[in-house]
Amino acid sequence: MATCGEVLVKLLEGYGVERVFGIPGVHTVELYRGLAGSSITHITPRHEQGAGFMADGYARTRGQPGVCFIITGPGMTNIITAMGQAYADSIPMLVISSVQSRNQLGGGRGKLHELPSQSALVAGVAAFSHTLMSAAELPSVLARAFAVFQAARPRPVHIEIPLDVLVENADGLLRSQPVSVTRAGAAPNAITQMAKLLAHAQRPLILAGGGAIDSAPALKRLAERLAAPVALTINAKGMLPGKHPLLLGSTQSLDATREVIESADVVLAIGTELAETDYDITFQGHFNIPGLLLRIDIDPDQTVRQFAPEVALVADARYAAEALVIALSGEVLAPRNEDWGPARVAALRARLDADWDEATRAQTLFLQTVLEVLPEAVIVGDSTQPVYTGNLTLDLDKPRRWFNSSTGYGTLGYALPAAMGAWLGSRDAGERNPVVCLIGDGGLQFTLSELVSAVEAHVPIIVLLWNNQGYEEIKRYMVKRAIEPVGVDIYSPDFIGVAKALGCAAEAVVGGAQLVEALEAAGRREGPTLIEIDQRAWMEARMGTV
Repeated sequence: MATCGEVLVKLLEGYGVERVFGIPGVHTVELYRGLAGSSITHITPRHEQGAGFMADGYARTRGQPGVCFIITGPGMTNIITAMGQAYADSIPMLVISSVQSRNQLGGGRGKLHELPSQSALVAGVAAFSHTLMSAAELPSVLARAFAVFQAARPRPVHIEIPLDVLVENADGLLRSQPVSVTRAGAAPNAITQMAKLLAHAQRPLILAGGGAIDSAPALKRLAERLAAPVALTINAKGMLPGKHPLLLGSTQSLDATREVIESADVVLAIGTELAETDYDITFQGHFNIPGLLLRIDIDPDQTVRQFAPEVALVADARYAAEALVIALSGEVLAPRNEDWGPARVAALRARLDADWDEATRAQTLFLQTVLEVLPEAVIVGDSTQPVYTGNLTLDLDKPRRWFNSSTGYGTLGYALPAAMGAWLGSRDAGERNPVVCLIGDGGLQFTLSELVSAVEAHVPIIVLLWNNQGYEEIKRYMVKRAIEPVGVDIYSPDFIGVAKALGCAAEAVVGGAQLVEALEAAGRREGPTLIEIDQRAWMEARMGTV
């Protein structure tokens, strides 16, 4: 007899799932019955939050959903933070959990791991949460989940399977086949309208977000056809090469870039929420789009949030961008303002370069040093100062190489497990990119135990620990508001000693030369490396020479 748990593994194989992240428990052992004989590799984190962050990082580099097996109750409450981050950033994640037997759901009998309603708890951070009431439902529910991943706004999906359903006879489902769903194409009428408005514009501009990441080649052709400056959100970095003459960078929160956006007569927003963490991270308010706004998004609701559009199109970003390129090839473009396009971008770049303060320059040099040694690196960031700086100053040549938790949900502790997932996803995608975790001392203490997972799984991530001995950004925020700092000057352990005790290579560096040597050595290792950079020492060594 094939149980529901065994058939689930076979169906996941059919959908191309290669890895599962999870911690086995007495309520999930039936999920594991079919795993050993399958092609799916299991990765064991040290906390379910780590499993979720690993699945998130995996999805970002692999381009396919990360999958987790999670126990009832505490396992699900532990992973909710990671689901929240993935939900905010539109990352596909499949969380499969156990739950009490059908006749005990919501019974309040004090059963192991019992919650009044696990599904209701999770619903706010999932595209949907479904309780499987019979094994027969399994193929259709999985098809529904992968339809979200393939054709809708990708977000976490939760499927909980009661303990008695997990062991149900599911022989009749062994021949079930995966279902493939194609994303929505671009409606011709909307494309025609948008193409005419863009063709007649004298100062067109493009705002692209992470939802458009797969449209990078078409977006580049579109921008060049229109001579339109392009601003990218944090998750969209790399959609245009870093030195492209039309790239404004990711500086939409700064006044100088806002002036450029406000000068545009037609703005195309594609795959972007136009939300605070990309367009108003300094919390100034007054971000404005006075020109005609055209919006393209896979999510119908998103096309009308924040700013009302002149024309809205619900479609896959790649299909829409490709259709616009074709439509514009037959249009005669209006003359562009002489100071627009590359000229305006160059002027903005020069202005921003002149305005960066010394701390920003020193941290940018730190990031540039990393990329000089590891030019193909994927950098997975937490909420820490060099990440905030890189969000503004760093431009990459390819997408899916810079992402972090300082946007959207904004959790701490994300970068270490997410970097593990990113390395595994990169390998499964056939890439050989090194992966760097960029994290602060406060954030690292949230998920420090996942260093053991990296050692165990032989994942050679490079952890760059930016140590400022506390929650510096929050402390600065409190001081700015005349609040006496409380709770922000935290104790910092001996990270080098801890990392070595956990099986990692580890060293502290001061200055660029030591950093280069440490990165080169780390790049040759088969396991994880922790490199500690003391913020004060780096600044003192570098600020005078940048």
